[in-house]
Order: sequence, then C-alpha cells, then structure tokens
Amino acid sequence: MTHPDVTRYFMTIPEAVGLVLQAAFMGGGGEIFVLDMGQPVKIADLARQLIQLSGLEPDEDIEIRFTGLRPGEKLFEELSHRTENHQPTSHPKVMRFVSEPRPFEEVEAAFAALEPLLHSTERNQLKQRIQALVPEYQPYLV
Repeated sequence: MTHPDVTRYFMTIPEAVGLVLQAAFMGGGGEIFVLDMGQPVKIADLARQLIQLSGLEPDEDIEIRFTGLRPGEKLFEELSHRTENHQPTSHPKVMRFVSEPRPFEEVEAAFAALEPLLHSTERNQLKQRIQALVPEYQPYLV
C-alpha cells in the first residue's frame, strides 16, 4: 500500500449501474452526477478486514507494507471542486454538480495555443499552462 492514511470512496456494481441509469434519465447535457457514498474508507483498514475475512491475521500471516505516495496520488478523494455547485435531484442519493461552462470557442483557442508547445516546452511549464486552463488540475511537478 502507498500510505496508511489513504482513503477512498466505494460503491457497489449495482450502485454504479443505478447511477449511470439515473444520470441518463435526469441529464440534460454537461452535468456531473455523483452518488452519495457515505464516508470514505481507509484503505489500510479495508486491507486488514479483507485479510481477517480470509481467516488470516494482518501483519502476522500477511505483512502490510507502505511504499509511499506515488506522483500525483492524493491521500483523499474530492468529489467536487470549490467552484462547483451541487444541487439535489429527484433521487435522494444522487447529486448534480453544475459549473459555469466556458464557451467552446474559448476552449478551442486555448488548446490550439497549447498544441505548438507540446514538443518544445519543458514538461512542468506545460503542466502549469494546463493548470491555468483547468484550475482544478493539481499537477505533479518534477
């Protein structure tokens, strides 16, 4: 495992299918639908529980090692960004996130300006330019 404090949200396959079907029914275009998955789960706790459910003892029968976070990996997931507003839907466990869309022409022009730089710009500078276009993007700079 990468870090003892890493947490993630989980949903079952039936919940994922239900979310897709609900989103297809409710969506008008451009929205992001998110399922209320409750509290995030600590991956280390999940690993220990799975080992115990297999009839073994964590750190005795199976060692749990922590290798350190990988580049770009977060300790916790964020289901929304501070610039997104969430709205309830007709389903009590499904939320709709809405953000102000940028005009297509503006996005197209921004990507067109990036294209000539793809092979001539240093990697970190390119990531920072992308971050200027997508503020939610947190690049891993080397």
